[in-house]
Amino acid sequence: MSFSISGKTAIVTGAASGIGLAIGKQFADGGANVMFADSNEAALIAELGEPKDEGNIRYFAGDLRERLTIANLLSATIDAFDDIDILVNGARQVEQSDALDPQDESLDRLLNQNLLPTLRLSQQVARRMIKQGEGRDDDAPRGSIVNLSSIAARRTHPELLAFSIASAALDQMTRSLSVSFAPHRIRVNSIAFGSVMSASLQSTLKENREFRDDIEEHTPLGRIAAPSELTEAAQYLASDASGFMTGQIMTLDGGRTLLDPVAAPVH
Repeated sequence: MSFSISGKTAIVTGAASGIGLAIGKQFADGGANVMFADSNEAALIAELGEPKDEGNIRYFAGDLRERLTIANLLSATIDAFDDIDILVNGARQVEQSDALDPQDESLDRLLNQNLLPTLRLSQQVARRMIKQGEGRDDDAPRGSIVNLSSIAARRTHPELLAFSIASAALDQMTRSLSVSFAPHRIRVNSIAFGSVMSASLQSTLKENREFRDDIEEHTPLGRIAAPSELTEAAQYLASDASGFMTGQIMTLDGGRTLLDPVAAPVH
């Protein structure tokens, strides 16, 4: 079975740049209707052009930390494409934190940015998927939710306390929602990835060659992943090819989590 998602409708968040943008473009190239969602409208326009009322690409700009924005995103997607079959929660932020500073609010920010919008959007999308499935064959799949996580959830880095906690919470949320949504034929999985050559990482590596050497040294495969390797994994989880897979944290890290060094970079 191929990883076809042709004719399906996907919402991809964090889609104005980096991995989210790459996933959205691959889905669109594969024949899916895609709603690119991000808080940065200027970046969406720069990447996708001025908004159009035709074709299989639309975009939505707004702060998904706001509940009303989530409702508006769903309404815009339904207005454009009628149904929602796939959700990729790709909006995430990496932030350093000080474990000894009781005034450090990075955990509050990352839970509000990386975890809670993912939970609320997943709940609303699942409700829509259930409604769409009313009257259909009970064995037919209703939808797939794919979360983007990090191997930081399982690896300790002294400066990434808040990001690690938020990532671990996201993984547990994936497992919990998968069980809750399973009776409705909605699957929930996650991709925990290590270093992927996104635009931001590429920019960082240009300024710090030692950082690249450090990443490659602590990765058994000895390299950084290409964005296409992550987008292919996302399409597999979104497609019916993974129809019996739910509640799983797919690790894409070149073997990094098989090694022990505490301070090895994890993003």
